Formats: sequence, structure tokens, C-alpha cells
Amino acid sequence: MNELKKKISILGGGNIGSAIALGLVNSKLYQPSDIIITRRNQDLLKSFLEKGFQTSQSNARAVADSEIIIVAVTPQQLNELLTGIKNSIDPAKHTLISIVSGATISQIRKEIGNNVAIIRAMPNTAIAIQESMTCISANPEDHGKLEIAKNIFDALGKSLVIEESLMVPATALCACGIAFFLRAVRAASQGGIEIGFHAEDALTMAAQTAKGAATLLLSMGNHPENEVDKVTTPRGCTISGLNQMEHSGFSSAMIKGITTSAEKAAQLYSPAEK
Repeated sequence: MNELKKKISILGGGNIGSAIALGLVNSKLYQPSDIIITRRNQDLLKSFLEKGFQTSQSNARAVADSEIIIVAVTPQQLNELLTGIKNSIDPAKHTLISIVSGATISQIRKEIGNNVAIIRAMPNTAIAIQESMTCISANPEDHGKLEIAKNIFDALGKSLVIEESLMVPATALCACGIAFFLRAVRAASQGGIEIGFHAEDALTMAAQTAKGAATLLLSMGNHPENEVDKVTTPRGCTISGLNQMEHSGFSSAMIKGITTSAEKAAQLYSPAEK
């Protein structure tokens, strides 16, 4: 069977699980009928059911009816979920992709108790519009299955295969990072309001400027400071603004925020006591 034609179950239809489902369909990689979304409160999945997705309250049933399993619950919910699905997992049939922050491959395998292929992934919520930055990793014995995850997440933005030891830092930089950049856009729009623009116009201007800056780096492959140098002239207004931001700790605050999030991400998941 073509790996990309296999049915997918998304265990946990919250914000990120729902975003993945929408992104997979918007990318044309899957049809809604190929995706099963689970959530205890089925009323919250009514809009997905109306769009043709399959929905279920039973994680075990969803696993049995699919080949690719995407685990998208919170770290606090993971142990209960793994206990509930482990008897439904067939290592010869299934590939499990976990996007649970802080839970290592070895911890998940210990809870499941079999040798199913496990891929660890960390996307962000821009996955709903195919603009996620997703880092993925696997143990050497499961590297053959990495292509499944890479094909999925490449259709939803950009993906990068990394060592598992870097997955917690990737959580801080990419998953948490989208909130950091959103806050920066909001701050820029607030500055725009203060200098005379209406709120809606200021937000549009700030967001498009941020999009332009990011696209410039991704398309040109230049270092950010190379592009900064192009718009900073002697005694100019850009360098005056940049220096004021740095005097107020702009770069150090961003760096500290990312490192603090990484420290917190490492503590999110606790394996079940046996």
C-alpha cells in the first residue's frame, strides 16, 4: 500500500490535532474520509464531521481502523492514552507519530510494550495553513519510516530531521516560537497605532512586514544581519530604532524566552509509575 494512501488516526482533536487534520486536507494529500479524529467531547468535532472527517470517542477503535497514528494529546494525557491503545497496535501494520512535548521515544515504547515504529515530531499551529516548521526524529531501527512522517509534514510546511536529543530545544524554538513571533507582530502593530495608524491597518502592515522578512531569509538564504545592513544607513531612523530596542533588551529577552521554554518543555511529561 502506498504510504500516503494509508488511513490516519489523529488521537486528540484539540488545537494542534485539528490543525493537522485541516492541513492534511488543505494540502490535497488526504481526503477528509481518510482521517479519523478522536476527542472525548464529540460535540467539539461536529464541524469536522460535517466536512467529511471520521470522528470517534474511542482511541482504540481509531487505531484499529488506521495505519498511521498521530498522537496529539497533552503530556498529562499521554500515559492513559497509551494504556488504552497498546493492545490495538500491530507493529506490522502501524506507524506511530508522537507530537507530545517532552515524551521520548524510549518512554513511549516502554508504555506501549512492543516494537511498533515510533516517530517523534514537533510541528506548530501554522500547520493548518501548510506553513509549519516541523522537526522529526526516530531511532536508527525506525529510520525507514521517517519518510512517512517527512512526506506528511513537508506537505504542511517545512520539515527537518534532527537527533532526538534536540527535540526539546526544537519545541521551544518552533512550537513555542510561533507565539513569540506573534507577540512581536502584535507589539509592532501597537507601535503602529501609537504613530498614527488605525488598529486594523497597523496589524496588516506589521504582519505583512514580518512575512516579508521571513520570506526574504528563506528565499535568499542570507543571514539576518546581512539584510539588516541593507536598511540601516548612517544616522538613519532604522538603526536608531534597532539600538533603542537592544538597549531595552530585545534580543536578550527573545533568547531568554526560548531557553526558558526549553527548560520547561523538558519537564512536561512524566512516565507512568510501574
